[in-house]
Amino acid sequence: MSDSSNYGHGDEDEDEEEEVVDEAGYKTSKDAVLFAIDVSDSMLTKPDDADPKRPDTMLSPTVAALKCAYALMQQRIISNPSDMMGILLFGTEKSKFQDGDVETGRGGLQYPHCYLLTDLDVPAAADVKQLRGLVEDEEEAADLLVASKEEVSMANVLFCANQIFTTMAPNFSSRRLFLVTDNDYPHASSRDARNSAAVRAKDLYDLGVTIELFPISHPDRGYTFDRSKFYNDIVYSATPSDPDAPMPLSADIKPASSTAKDGISLLQSLLSSVASRSAPQRALIRNLPFEVGPGLKISVKCFILIKRQEPKRTSYIYLPPDSDKPQIAVGSSTLVADDTARSVEKAEVRKAYKFGGETISFTVEELAKIKHFGDPVLRIIGFKPMSMLPIWANLKPLTLCYPSEEEFIGSTRVFSALHQKLLRDQKMALAWYIPRRNASPVLAAIIPGAESRSEEGEQQVPPGLWIKPLPFADDIRQTPETNLVPAPDPLTDAMRVIVQQLQLPKAIYDPRKYPNPSLQWFYRILQALALEEDIPSVPEDKTLPRWKQIHKRAGGYVVEWGQVLDEQFRMWQRDNEKHVKPTTNGAAKRTKAEPPSAGAGGGKAKKVKHEDGEEGVTDAGMREAYATDALSKVLVADLKAWLQGKGQKVVGKKADLVDAVTKYFETKMDVD
Repeated sequence: MSDSSNYGHGDEDEDEEEEVVDEAGYKTSKDAVLFAIDVSDSMLTKPDDADPKRPDTMLSPTVAALKCAYALMQQRIISNPSDMMGILLFGTEKSKFQDGDVETGRGGLQYPHCYLLTDLDVPAAADVKQLRGLVEDEEEAADLLVASKEEVSMANVLFCANQIFTTMAPNFSSRRLFLVTDNDYPHASSRDARNSAAVRAKDLYDLGVTIELFPISHPDRGYTFDRSKFYNDIVYSATPSDPDAPMPLSADIKPASSTAKDGISLLQSLLSSVASRSAPQRALIRNLPFEVGPGLKISVKCFILIKRQEPKRTSYIYLPPDSDKPQIAVGSSTLVADDTARSVEKAEVRKAYKFGGETISFTVEELAKIKHFGDPVLRIIGFKPMSMLPIWANLKPLTLCYPSEEEFIGSTRVFSALHQKLLRDQKMALAWYIPRRNASPVLAAIIPGAESRSEEGEQQVPPGLWIKPLPFADDIRQTPETNLVPAPDPLTDAMRVIVQQLQLPKAIYDPRKYPNPSLQWFYRILQALALEEDIPSVPEDKTLPRWKQIHKRAGGYVVEWGQVLDEQFRMWQRDNEKHVKPTTNGAAKRTKAEPPSAGAGGGKAKKVKHEDGEEGVTDAGMREAYATDALSKVLVADLKAWLQGKGQKVVGKKADLVDAVTKYFETKMDVD
């Protein structure tokens, strides 16, 4: 059986091929982004009170937007190799849209004051080099970035974008126009021009293109961007307009300030805004039936918000001995018979499992029937308080579900009512969950999640319902035996001071501030080789602890805690008359203490005697074993002797004896 798609995968993947979520297809959905950057006089003016020590604050808004596009292109050329990017400058003195054809003699199509810097295409190394030269070479930028004396037609700009998306990315599932400008009221004196621009914007939305506006304000000039003058008719909200929808209308992106006083430069604010909208929403599961109750069914979409990223290999290559040009190697896998080495066709293959020393085989059809538990569904079977969900019940990453009106009209209202009720009462729903065809059913907790926003108003976590698969009894492993010594209060108080000194900013871990150093280092080397840059010598690792700051803030407290630990340990040794002895594997082992006195006279506790005259476990020892869940470690003879001494029946295996002892302590309450 030859199959190039399974090259490099083991047999384990083949066994689960029908149950694996196609996350690769989910992640690699094609996305096309076109930057439209304004090149007006105000956009080319550098801030007056920029900080010379910080070069990012001395950039004009146009150059900052180009650097932002350059950074996004660097990121996508490796991490999303199928995505397209393009850059359109408008308001320039020069015009360029389509180059002429020399062979046919036809002239190129031009639009006044629109300059297509980089056509919408998969970014190549040459495109990145060209854009890098523009943002780093002031002479080249000065030659191209010249504002026109005439006002550019926004209708032409939007029509240019329409032509670009239609010709270069006609079948892309996600197409977006990033519009960067500081002019909140173009064509102030021409109502017809504004209406024409609104019509062109409507054409873009009919084509499936989303317009994302990145406004820029100039506080030093007393100017604040007001999108209500013009852009409310151009930029449509993609969120539901239903007032009962769980996701309220997203607040407009905060206008980036060219002279921010809070230390955030224009480039950083643009990068932050673009990053928040650079990844489109891609549904992992579309139109999953959600049964809220008998006869009440709605439709939801499921999304993955957190997924581990790894360097992705696009292909295998090899260098032929007679050529320096690498060739792509196409892999294939073939099943062969163990005895004759004959190739086995797919129709001859049966899947086999071993049970009791025998091999049981199934056809593909039989296996499909065994694994079939019904069609995909998310069915609520009950409700519980959130406090009953244990923190350790984690099997897989949580999935966010959100209503979809495609299958059932009114899903948003029902979903919203359920979400708000669960959130208000701090309840969770238990559900029967089959995410896709041929998938094994699981019990899942449906947890309500509230919306989270940053201080700048950008959405960090959307509102919705989170699906958390719960473990079955077969998935839970036995907990390891531990003999812990609780820390005394003085030791805990000393550690509390250390923890308070080492808290993260606002006591919140923000993963966006800590990129994966291994992944970033790999991409940085790959980028340097592709763009012919100098290879860096030291990787940037933001996860490394800041030792000097830690020592300055908590070093003295750590030393004091060590002293308290030594003192408390000596007291514990004296009180318990135990000593810690190292074992062969380096762990610590405590020697057994003498049994405590059983009465006022200081006599030893009563022990149960075996039939052969040997002494067994005492009542205090059995009670301690019960309290620490260690009854399974008591010898069977000791259990029988102890139960006989209490007048209990002694029958069955060891598990039955343990149950009898447990029942005795639970019912008789045998305490001192």
